[in-house]
Amino acid sequence: MTQPKVSIRGLYKIFGEDPLAALTHVRAGMGKPELLETHGHVLGLQDINVDMQPGEITVIMGLSGSGKSTLIRHLNRLIEPTAGEILVDGDDVMKLGPQQLLEMRKTRMSMVFQKFALFPHRTVLDNAGMSRRIRGEGEDVADREGKKWLDRVGLSGFEGSYPAQLSGGMQQRVGIARALASDSDIMLMDEAFSALDPLIRTDMQDLLLELQAELHKTIIFITHDLDEALKLADHLVILKDGAVVQQGEPQEILLHPNDPYIVDFISDINRARVLRVRSVMEKSTAEPVNCAGEVQANDNLESVIGKSEGDTTRNYRVMHEGAQVGILHMTDLVKALVPTAASEAGLRAGAA
Repeated sequence: MTQPKVSIRGLYKIFGEDPLAALTHVRAGMGKPELLETHGHVLGLQDINVDMQPGEITVIMGLSGSGKSTLIRHLNRLIEPTAGEILVDGDDVMKLGPQQLLEMRKTRMSMVFQKFALFPHRTVLDNAGMSRRIRGEGEDVADREGKKWLDRVGLSGFEGSYPAQLSGGMQQRVGIARALASDSDIMLMDEAFSALDPLIRTDMQDLLLELQAELHKTIIFITHDLDEALKLADHLVILKDGAVVQQGEPQEILLHPNDPYIVDFISDINRARVLRVRSVMEKSTAEPVNCAGEVQANDNLESVIGKSEGDTTRNYRVMHEGAQVGILHMTDLVKALVPTAASEAGLRAGAA
């Protein structure tokens, strides 16, 4: 099995005057409200265990105060943990000295912020190549790489402009170009599209997926928006009160929520638009009975409903990369559109 690009093990973060003493109480079973009321400490993260695979987008989501932004800031040690391990390519980030940590931030991780974080007195081209300048590389290298990625994000011709002359969406494109120009393997994106208007936000999501299909970066993306999470994630991690409630492949979470919190979270989702054929098909290479044609494994169910004209007696051959991988029964598609309750075990765990 491939080694995770980033691996988090037993990560805790407690804010307060004596976090190590408070950690003892948390490990003994004390929850976030009681810890604050009794000991005046805030439980930021509780026993986080997540593997982030190379070349995938890991989305960490939750409501405000869930700990998602706290978590991402631990990866490059902008925040120091109370306990736990953070491994990048097998290297323990907690053991890096100041110079090694600075080097990791310069070369192995780039970050895209919600508020753009551009230098207002520098041109778009200067901003895009800033990571190269910070490393001490020449102006020619910084400008070449900056221009290359500005072109890729659709900002060719704006190199001499200043951030204030650009729209919010264009400024965020500069931020993405800057992160890509660093040529780092890992991109950290903290609520990167949250400040944008809905239509621009959709365009930025599409741009990210387009670039990712080619570049295969390891991306850790923070959001509070479930639609965005389901669209972008290869691996989805859902936090509540600093703890992981459920993680896994987004389609699997949508079909099999294991906690009442997740059930509530996904209740208003347009399942037909989000669920894919591969998630509800029967895996088979046999000829379908009453075959009405072919659909692709990654088609969403909404498109199949339109194709079938609502006829639930139809079956479709499911294709992927030119070969049959399954059979889609329209009756199974219809069942998948009905929200499922959490399993008994999940409900008991949530109530415990």
